[in-house]
Amino acid sequence: MALISVISLTFIPILIGFILLYGTFKKVPTYESFVEGGKEGIKIAVSIIPFLVGMLVAISIFRASGALEALMNWIRPFMNMIGVPSEIVPLLLIRPISGTAALGMTSDLIAVYGPDSFIGRLASVLQGSTDTTFYVLTVYFGAVGIKKMGDALKVGLLADVVGIIVAIVVVSIIFGTK
Repeated sequence: MALISVISLTFIPILIGFILLYGTFKKVPTYESFVEGGKEGIKIAVSIIPFLVGMLVAISIFRASGALEALMNWIRPFMNMIGVPSEIVPLLLIRPISGTAALGMTSDLIAVYGPDSFIGRLASVLQGSTDTTFYVLTVYFGAVGIKKMGDALKVGLLADVVGIIVAIVVVSIIFGTK
């Protein structure tokens, strides 16, 4: 364990040092390149802000309106029928929308049920096997001006569904149900 800690604490500084030395060796103006990259990063961050605000407002409205709870109640009987705990349903619904909200839900599930419970393990695997499809499409496609994202949405949601199904099957096989 001590070796892994040493490696993890020293890897990034060594990597940065290597990049700077390599750039200097190749006669690349490393500091100027760094500053230029920082400027571009700030421009991108500023261009993304409206899309982030819109997404956060939409999520807040969805949750505050009771639509999330209604959708959960509608899906819950089916999930129970296939052996998936109903406590996971909110995570399944919010994960494609917001990574931060999903991480909060995962943390809550782990705090309540424990990291070694079926629910805790399933929540952890779901967190890693699905993506924030709506967030990615809204923020990144919006930032570069892509208007037609129907096919990307279909593929992203299909990938999320496959990730959910595989996560449920794998966790059930490896750790058993409930």
